[in-house]
Amino acid sequence: MSGKRGNGEGSIYPYKNGFAAYAWVTTPDGRKKRKYVYGKTRTDVHDKWIKLQVEAKKGPVATRVPSLEQYLAYWLREVVEPNLRPLTAATYETTVRRYIVPLIGSKRLDRLSVRDIRTWMNKLADTCQCCAQGKDAARPENKRRCCAKGQCCRQTLSKRSVNDARTVLRSALGNAVVEELVSKNVAQLIKVQRARRKRPDPWSVEEACSFLENARAMRDYLYGAYVLVLVLGLRKGEVLGLTWADVNLDAGELRIQHQLQRVRRRLLHSDTAKTEASEAVLPLPDICVAALRLRQKDQASAKAAAGDLWTESDFVFTTRYGTPVEPRNFNREFNRRCDRAGVRTIRVHDTRHTCASLLAAMDVHPRIAMQILRHSEIAVTMEVYTHVPSDGTRRALRKLGKALDGNRKGKPKKKDQGES
Repeated sequence: MSGKRGNGEGSIYPYKNGFAAYAWVTTPDGRKKRKYVYGKTRTDVHDKWIKLQVEAKKGPVATRVPSLEQYLAYWLREVVEPNLRPLTAATYETTVRRYIVPLIGSKRLDRLSVRDIRTWMNKLADTCQCCAQGKDAARPENKRRCCAKGQCCRQTLSKRSVNDARTVLRSALGNAVVEELVSKNVAQLIKVQRARRKRPDPWSVEEACSFLENARAMRDYLYGAYVLVLVLGLRKGEVLGLTWADVNLDAGELRIQHQLQRVRRRLLHSDTAKTEASEAVLPLPDICVAALRLRQKDQASAKAAAGDLWTESDFVFTTRYGTPVEPRNFNREFNRRCDRAGVRTIRVHDTRHTCASLLAAMDVHPRIAMQILRHSEIAVTMEVYTHVPSDGTRRALRKLGKALDGNRKGKPKKKDQGES
């Protein structure tokens, strides 16, 4: 095709091995600039030029578009870090670093297509993360057992994890649309199959009783924490972040306002309030009051024994030296107690399911259960956390107070030395 310009193509001209064109656009910061397009033939450039003029008439157009990796770095720094909770921000950063940037980060932001996103998700689902992250290669040579030895372990992501990665990318591209760097969110146009939620197998009432009775008998320093997670459904971070200022034993009330979390090697004591229901004052059943009073006595004894080594804080649950309990150490102590009590080992978070089952089996009104569990929607309480036990368990629940009040005959055994 000749290099002669056609009518109305004054901005199209020969350039290197093809053609180029430009149009005047308004950038997102309000300035007038030239925006260029390129192609091998005049027809290709003409089509791009027409499209560019249409975009320029609709609104601001960015003249310099970053790669996806560059934009995600900006998004994490300027949007995510200042506005989201530390643990959420850390999760987003990990997802971007491990799952998005290595596979698709080099693509230019405005050139991402629906096909690119679909291909990325398929590849992510099929990628061995042990190979991709060098997990086996990071081990000492004498302890390598799979991928570094040429025997891939196929440690691929679950469907839910792939969907979560897509959700993070969708959020980032949504912000790019708001900032008028791209015209549409291609990640949002992908239809994904919803991952099936794995329903936990929570403890029965008998198992919960055995666990608490064993912790009480052995004078476990975390006995009060176990009572709160089972009876009130408190989360691990909420229990460990609880302060005495949040507890009113005389009134039998407790307010959840803080949580303790390990984020990026820092132990953070931050606010919890997701919703107004999260800050509601919770009534303390007698077993909770008794457990917390016992905790006060044990903490006072530990403080006297530690002497100058004691670290003053207002935390309800502390180590023998007054320092906060590490979340991972809480998991370890919980698992050890499961073994010693002879009950199935479950996740700490699954005790919330046990709590809801107890409340449902005791015929507690769903609205009250919703208040105790601090859900924002009744559907979450009824459909996600409630596992109604059998009639036999219902009968056992009528004796729940007697089973857990710790007033059984006989002296308690020697105090458990599990405090760290």
